[in-house]
Amino acid sequence: MSGFLSYFNDAFAVHSAMQSIIVIASVCGAGLLLSKIPTGRFSLGVTWVFFAGIIAAHFGLSIDPIMNSFAQNFGLVLFIYALGVQVGPSFFPSLRSGGIKENLLAIVVAIIGIALCILYYYLLGLPMTDLVGLFSGATTNTPALAAAQSTVASSLQDTAAIESTMALACAVTYPLGVLGMILGMMVLSFFVKNKNKDAKAETKHHPTTAFTEFEVVNPAIEDLSIAELAQRTKCHFVVTRLWHNGSVAIPNSQTKLKLGDRLLIASPEEEGYNALEVLFGKKVDKDWNEEGIDWDSIDNELVSKRIVVTNKEINGKTLGELKLRTIYGVNVSRLDRSGIELFAAPHLHLQLGDRISIVGEGNAVKACEDLLGNEVKMLDAPHLLSLFIGILLGCLLGAIPIFLPGISMPIKLGLAGGPIIMGILVGAYGPRFKMTTYITNSASQLIQKLGLILYLATLGLASGANFVSTIVNGDGLLWLLLGFTITVIPVVLTGWMSMRLFKMKYGSTCGMLCGSMANPMALDFLSGKVSDDSHNVSYATVYPLSMFFRIISAQILILVFIAS
Repeated sequence: MSGFLSYFNDAFAVHSAMQSIIVIASVCGAGLLLSKIPTGRFSLGVTWVFFAGIIAAHFGLSIDPIMNSFAQNFGLVLFIYALGVQVGPSFFPSLRSGGIKENLLAIVVAIIGIALCILYYYLLGLPMTDLVGLFSGATTNTPALAAAQSTVASSLQDTAAIESTMALACAVTYPLGVLGMILGMMVLSFFVKNKNKDAKAETKHHPTTAFTEFEVVNPAIEDLSIAELAQRTKCHFVVTRLWHNGSVAIPNSQTKLKLGDRLLIASPEEEGYNALEVLFGKKVDKDWNEEGIDWDSIDNELVSKRIVVTNKEINGKTLGELKLRTIYGVNVSRLDRSGIELFAAPHLHLQLGDRISIVGEGNAVKACEDLLGNEVKMLDAPHLLSLFIGILLGCLLGAIPIFLPGISMPIKLGLAGGPIIMGILVGAYGPRFKMTTYITNSASQLIQKLGLILYLATLGLASGANFVSTIVNGDGLLWLLLGFTITVIPVVLTGWMSMRLFKMKYGSTCGMLCGSMANPMALDFLSGKVSDDSHNVSYATVYPLSMFFRIISAQILILVFIAS
């Protein structure tokens, strides 16, 4: 019996590398088992791992602090970087389609939280250091806490007790920061009048390619080539098919138009059709954008095929460089990247995994297929070199000191801000530098889930030891109440503004709120509740600026109010 107790003690109590792995695995397993318990509409998902860590720490389970810090930060980096790479291809298009508005709303969320902290400072007389800890926990933003603690350490002497109190305030309010965010999103769901309609409309969050048929009745453009026509309008468009005297053809830039010709035009949806209708003369009343169209049955002379880019030689090249229309006589009608439809403009850089819809004669389409690859199995091979290079560059970016006027200490993006910015840049521009950034959806989800679960487990272990005693004794209950208001009030107010005043959809609104709050646990709560990837894109769209703003704000609050 004593041998078994000794073995059990060594495995779970004596700090070592193996003991750390055993404890973390146990906490992760227990939390995931708890997440499987049906709780009706309200579900915490993997956030149960965080509470499993708190419970374990409360009953005395712990691991080496250095090991805990490493696992926590490495998990956070894995999650944040993989998320950035996933949404990188659609990040910059999203800025052109509501991204600026989303970032402004995310800043409003932070400003309301800061205003509440200042209100409680004057109303209740609480130290600003404690309030910044509450602010960090209520917004689940530990990098802001670390930045504020660093500012305290450089501004005062003997700050160990102050920094400890700040961390405890963050730990106490952190759980309700998660719960409050989820509760706020549940409240916002009641503002969605028609959820099916909202989910369907959510897919149009970003610019898509729309197809419209026009008939040439404008005599001013007769005998003009398509190239000459394109110079007469600011609209971007591609003529995918041309019907002339009952026969269909794939036009090129030198094709001349005749009165009575019918054209099938692909154009960015957000540009509208009025200018094109004025140009050609008549819009044909036929919906070419409805689901289920059999493009091959439209005519017998042409075929339409979706081809996946798997040829590494194509990675990073533009559509214009390939000269598909000139060499093969085909047209690219649309391009799908990470679930987002992009307009097939000549300057668009191709990436591995892009799905291109090509229209042309059968032999020509087959030749394009041989050029682009279309070997889906080749995408299953993991490309780990770009993953670790991106993580390395992200950490280096997070370590760069940023000096701002009026602030004596440099500000850093840290391990939360640097990797997501680098992930977005690598996902969006890596192929231009011949980096193979494509990750299968299952691999991306595995990396994100693994990183998030590691982060939650170790965060719970680090903050759970004094959790209950702080709530029972001292200001714990007051901290909980104030932290809950700092979480819920900005979320509900800004979410309501977003959906009612700015007409944003539920998934995009919640993704924006999660990104503003730096709350990946609440983001995971949305999985399965939103029909597309809009919440992830919105999260990554606002996360970098929101993280930077909160880090700066936490330090400014300390610097401004610590002297008073």
